[in-house]
Amino acid sequence: MNSVSPSATQYGSPEGRRRRNLSGLHDAPQMGYQGAGRDVATDEVDKLKSKLLTAWHSVKYGWTVKMKTNFNRSTPLYLLGKRYFFRNEDEIEQFQQDFVSRVWLTYRRDFPALEGTQLTTDCGWGCMIRSAQMMFAQALLMHLLHRDWLWPEALDIIFVEMDPIRSSSPPTLNSFSSTASPTSHSRHLYSRTASCPSRPQVPHQGHIHRDILRWLSDRPDAPFGLHHMVKLGRSFGKKAGDWYGPSIVAHILRKALESSPQVPELSVYVSQDCTVYRADVEQLLDTVDPRVDTTIAGRAVIILIPVRLGGENFNPVYKQCIKEFLQMPSCLGIIGGKPKHSLYFIGYQDNHLLYLDPHYSQTYVDTRTDDFPLDTFHCNSPRKMSIVKMDPSCTIAFYARNRADFGALCDHLTKVLSSPSAEEKYPVFSISEGHAQEFHVSEVLPLSAYAPAHRKRSTLAQRPSSDEFEFL
Repeated sequence: MNSVSPSATQYGSPEGRRRRNLSGLHDAPQMGYQGAGRDVATDEVDKLKSKLLTAWHSVKYGWTVKMKTNFNRSTPLYLLGKRYFFRNEDEIEQFQQDFVSRVWLTYRRDFPALEGTQLTTDCGWGCMIRSAQMMFAQALLMHLLHRDWLWPEALDIIFVEMDPIRSSSPPTLNSFSSTASPTSHSRHLYSRTASCPSRPQVPHQGHIHRDILRWLSDRPDAPFGLHHMVKLGRSFGKKAGDWYGPSIVAHILRKALESSPQVPELSVYVSQDCTVYRADVEQLLDTVDPRVDTTIAGRAVIILIPVRLGGENFNPVYKQCIKEFLQMPSCLGIIGGKPKHSLYFIGYQDNHLLYLDPHYSQTYVDTRTDDFPLDTFHCNSPRKMSIVKMDPSCTIAFYARNRADFGALCDHLTKVLSSPSAEEKYPVFSISEGHAQEFHVSEVLPLSAYAPAHRKRSTLAQRPSSDEFEFL
């Protein structure tokens, strides 16, 4: 958990580099608690303290400096089901805009204290929740907008050209104001009919973008925010400061959506024992939601599949299957990471996974205002890692808008899972007709029980020397 994180090399502007604001040495023993003392005698003292705090978080949660690797211009890169080549500058720019448009959620500090604690930060323990939130944000964007949605301001950010990183922490993004029309804190329910994949971007999409960030913000009243996620985690024996695994956060997301009225046409299905039961998912797609007065003709569903891809280490025989999943338009990515270092995987190139990293401490943003800054919710520094470094415990996510989409998804998954070219005879998960047997949430098996005892063990490949990209 005390690992490296994104954002200082991340955004490159001279002003951004002057505005670094991570954390530091003086308050390290009390980091994240409201009672920490603060010397406000002079501006100079504050500035000095800010620099010390910056140094502390740069060391504890900052990015490690490594030698560069590269983007391969001769092979495609897949980003959440979209394929990109880098044959010319236009194609590179298309990828850049798409990547920056993804919602990026990281450690935060100085937010309202978590219920029953003095904790005002999730540094060091909340990375799996942040990864799950990023995946859920992608699902909301697909559901309320469409999978081809792009943030209009994405190209206003200076995209990091992948030169060697010479700083221990990435430069902060230069502030800029949103072009989206301001909107008051949304209290209404969204409907899928408000957006259509064939429609051009309109101001209303900017409102939806901001409302999604509000729902995921670090406030007690945010339905999918850290405070609510931690509160729901108590039913699984988790509390603030604990490590949350990819299976637990899947069930927490399901409970969060079930208890929130913001998106009544969306549901979450969490598979049992690495099996997706079609009848159970179809029941969710057809269910009338009791939380609202209106009848829902059909609901979309997020399908979360907790799996374990090996024993203590990732089994390389699953590489091709993981890559096939990330090529699918319905894939929402993978919640996983390295051991005790959660990441949100959103694509791949060759045998390297592309990811968003939550391990960067940023200051709390109050999203109650109409024009709160959006810059810290988007990342423009792509990072990658060899697929064999992946922790075997992960949750794979898919989205189906209706019964037809779900049927097509099952057909595609069946082909991938039963491919005669697959190296592994035991599939990552299975799809079954009918309903699962009745069970209680507390009886969900730990991820260690998901791995077949007779799975093959393979030697891991040599770890590459970098998580950085460079355009060649």
